[in-house]
Amino acid sequence: MKKKFILIFVSIFSTLLFGQEKVKIKFEITTPKLDDSTKIFVAGNIEPLGFWRPDKIQMKKISSDKWVYEFIANKNEQIEFKFTKGSWQTEALGNDLTIPRNNILIPTKDTIFTKTILNWRDKFDFKVDGQVTGKVDYYKNFVIDGLRSRNFFVWLPPNYENEKSKRYPVFYMHDGQNLIDPRTSNTFIDWRVDEVADSLIRTNEIEPFILVGINNTDDRANEYNNTELGKLYMKLIVEKIKPFVDKNYRTLTDAKNTAVGGSSMGGLISMICAWEYPNVFYKAACFSPAFKINSIDYVRVVKNYNEPKKDLLIYIDNGGKGLEAFLQPGVDSMIEALNQKGYEENKDYFVFIDEQAEHNEAAWAKRIWRPLKFFFGKK
Repeated sequence: MKKKFILIFVSIFSTLLFGQEKVKIKFEITTPKLDDSTKIFVAGNIEPLGFWRPDKIQMKKISSDKWVYEFIANKNEQIEFKFTKGSWQTEALGNDLTIPRNNILIPTKDTIFTKTILNWRDKFDFKVDGQVTGKVDYYKNFVIDGLRSRNFFVWLPPNYENEKSKRYPVFYMHDGQNLIDPRTSNTFIDWRVDEVADSLIRTNEIEPFILVGINNTDDRANEYNNTELGKLYMKLIVEKIKPFVDKNYRTLTDAKNTAVGGSSMGGLISMICAWEYPNVFYKAACFSPAFKINSIDYVRVVKNYNEPKKDLLIYIDNGGKGLEAFLQPGVDSMIEALNQKGYEENKDYFVFIDEQAEHNEAAWAKRIWRPLKFFFGKK
């Protein structure tokens, strides 16, 4: 009894002294019939899993059909993850050949997670639901020193070709692959921004606008953050992509008519874009934003700002399940920081929380109409 008490005391003391209690996690993946040169990676929502970068955390091959990976995680922390062969175009599929939801693990002790993978995305042709609605122009390889080249598309609203004298506000969105085309989306489910916008414009609920979808790269986690790469990414948009769009399309170029938006890290960089470039972006849509989580803390930047209030209109949106729940404290902290700086809810910013929503494209697609009405709705 005395020994048990001592062990409990040591455990509690260690937790207080060194932080949250840790557990050992081991992934064991069996996947037959792969070439000897094939590499298997794991990507997930925490640092030991590469913050969702599909080619960062390589598993160790221990036999012709088995790979393992071991790491340390926080006890009782929700871990979400998937397996790839180095890109989202080669991720593991379910036995029914569908893109599976994230694997979820909430470890209460040292844990071994085993999985057999029979199918991979690059080995099958898919029939996907949905299509691209409207006229879309595609552009490739926009570059700036120090940053990977960037592809993007420009979606044009109904009647753009016919109303030659009309100029339009512009909505710049990150993760362009996932916005309008299910065939290019990571999950074969897109945000349906094209269909939703087309419908709202045709029913006269919102003003027509131009959508610019900027593709991500494998450096997404760093480019969508308050980092040197993040600064270069914003510079690419402000100094290269936006001037190109303004030159080649009939846009309203001022900040009041320019919005930026995205989800997760894309929600974070949208806030950063507006905060750092208020003379360029007046509106920011931040879905499931990583304002303050793990080593990320942009709330501190807002709190430490002591200059005159920036003229901004911000839409903040989050779910309630899975990763969304872990993002919520950061959302709350950002709202508190905005309040302290004199921003008023439903005037300078709007908040919507869907307690039943998860962290994925399907959930964001259901809510994209909200910022469209908030930003472009007819008075």
